Amino acid sequence: METRSISARPTLVAHVVYRLDFGGLENGLVNLINGLPADQFDHVVVCLAGFNAEFRSRIRRDDVRVFSLEKRPGKDPGMYVRFWRLLRRLRPDIVHTRNLGTVDLQWVAWLAGIQGRIHGEHGWDARDPSGKVRKDLWIRRGCMPVIHRYVPMSKDIGRWLAAEVGVPPPRIRQIYSGVDTLSFRPGRCGGPPVPAGSDRPIRGSGVTGRAHEHVVTFGTVGRLDPVKQQSVMLQALRSILDARPDLKDRVKLIIVGDGPAARDLRDLVRALRLESEVTLSGARSDIPTLLRSMDVFMLTSLNEGISNTILEAMSSGLPVIASRVGGNPELVVDGVTGLTYPVDAPAALERAMLRYVDDPDARTTHGDAARATVVRDFSLDAMMARYADLYREMMASSGPRAAPVDRSHPDR
Repeated sequence: METRSISARPTLVAHVVYRLDFGGLENGLVNLINGLPADQFDHVVVCLAGFNAEFRSRIRRDDVRVFSLEKRPGKDPGMYVRFWRLLRRLRPDIVHTRNLGTVDLQWVAWLAGIQGRIHGEHGWDARDPSGKVRKDLWIRRGCMPVIHRYVPMSKDIGRWLAAEVGVPPPRIRQIYSGVDTLSFRPGRCGGPPVPAGSDRPIRGSGVTGRAHEHVVTFGTVGRLDPVKQQSVMLQALRSILDARPDLKDRVKLIIVGDGPAARDLRDLVRALRLESEVTLSGARSDIPTLLRSMDVFMLTSLNEGISNTILEAMSSGLPVIASRVGGNPELVVDGVTGLTYPVDAPAALERAMLRYVDDPDARTTHGDAARATVVRDFSLDAMMARYADLYREMMASSGPRAAPVDRSHPDR
């Protein structure tokens, strides 16, 4: 049987994430693995702290292995040793880390002799919503010498990398996330897809077949985390209902996702007496269907990179209300594909919600424009081409390739 030379084999990329679980960063990674040409690129995923088996099943390629370094809480020096040993065994051509939690592993990749080293920045967390915590900046700056290329998800993050971290602009390759426009498409869904894991079904909305067309369903999808500020949506809804009693039973809200803020959000729903208007669905795998049950998508984050869920909502033909932070204004054109508001102006959020309640023509016009924007500028094909070019650039500038890896090891 003919055997290909080492130089002809597919490029092996080791993707390093903190945890492979439901989230925008992780969803983008899965799309990338599924979409890059299998004859040109192989993949392994290395998780610091485990993975969700249900989410891992979204990876359609059966030759992709997922490893966990089983990081212990707090400092875990042994994790770095385990990662070094794994790299020496796998011998990937490229190590691609993502966000602050994995950036220091680039030093381990350098020590292990990995020739291509890439780091992606997708956004910030609640502890550092503006990316300016001094300790975190020093960590990122300390890792710069061993990172060949940076991939910010938005132009805003690219500017931050240059201005705050000090990354030379030639080492920055900004790449937007892409959307599967076939899966995420417009069209009202029928039938009740909610309960399994939800607090209750949405009544009078698209999730139950839209029995009352005058009901407007707002929705959001994402990790339930303080940086996402889903609590702001609940407070805005309460204010709207108090100011406009005529909207009782005409406005609903569905919050899809799970995370550390879940319990606090459940308590807030009860405290605000919104049990009849709000659904907390938990983590779900049928996001395209749920988006098609909504009328308006909302994202009220303190900060964002480029939100995959905004792009998925736009691809589904939904107008978007988004806080005017991070990469959100790069996606949501105010008055064209949605409405944006200052993150510290709850009254402006309420006005945006009321506009879409009172003006169905605006919902339709902005939703149509959102879909057209995604199809034109944010396709999966465009994202795949840019990442493929970046990985090929890394390979062209690296030294001799290592021997092929042993592919007999299962996930662990």
